[in-house]
Amino acid sequence: MSGHNKWSTIKHKKGKADAARGRLFTKLIKEITIAARMGGGSEESNPRLRTAVLAAKAANMPSDNVTRAIKKGTGELEGVSYEDVSYEGYGPEGVAIIVECVTDNKNRCVSEVRHAFTKHNGKMAEPGAVSWMFKETGRIEVEGEGIDGDALLMAAMDAGADDVVDSDGSFEILCATTGIEKMVNALNGAGFKVTESGRVKVPANTVQVEGKGAGTLLRLLEHLESLDDVQNVWSNFEMDDSLLDSLE
Repeated sequence: MSGHNKWSTIKHKKGKADAARGRLFTKLIKEITIAARMGGGSEESNPRLRTAVLAAKAANMPSDNVTRAIKKGTGELEGVSYEDVSYEGYGPEGVAIIVECVTDNKNRCVSEVRHAFTKHNGKMAEPGAVSWMFKETGRIEVEGEGIDGDALLMAAMDAGADDVVDSDGSFEILCATTGIEKMVNALNGAGFKVTESGRVKVPANTVQVEGKGAGTLLRLLEHLESLDDVQNVWSNFEMDDSLLDSLE
């Protein structure tokens, strides 16, 4: 869990800049489009689409954008044809990294990902080399300012949460991937403000990173996140807070 928390904390701090540049909406639109293409345009029968739409609502995406993305996925509107692709590799200090992409050009995508790894002292690996170290789970973020932590804990646990973590001004609720929608509805119904929801990959074990390798690793992760085709980057690093603060 720690490795996931470290990188999600960094991403949270730069999330407003991402949204201002439109990158957040672009990623969400791609996910909605491919979810609709693969599983149909009905949220009721398409869990991946339902999760993507929940994430879009949490990010305050206009409903018209969501509708257009679904229609592009189902072919009702003309649009780009996207496909899922994932890459695995190792960063400095042997940190395991998974890069999830949605792209319309696999050759371009793998070239850009490989370049990022090479530039920052990492290397790509064969499929399955590191993915076994991670477990997919549901994650819901709740705004933490002024809320009763005990009340949130009770509401989350009653709705089936596996864990509730205080994370730098907000709370993270972990649950089964099949329980994301139920958890979001329960928390909203209890008066808590859900700011983000979706699926995450949590590492079973973490790698402690120190010294020069820490800065190089963060530059690699930031480079990967900046690529247009990249949807998510998961890693299993651990880093002391004091070192993390000095590198931001």
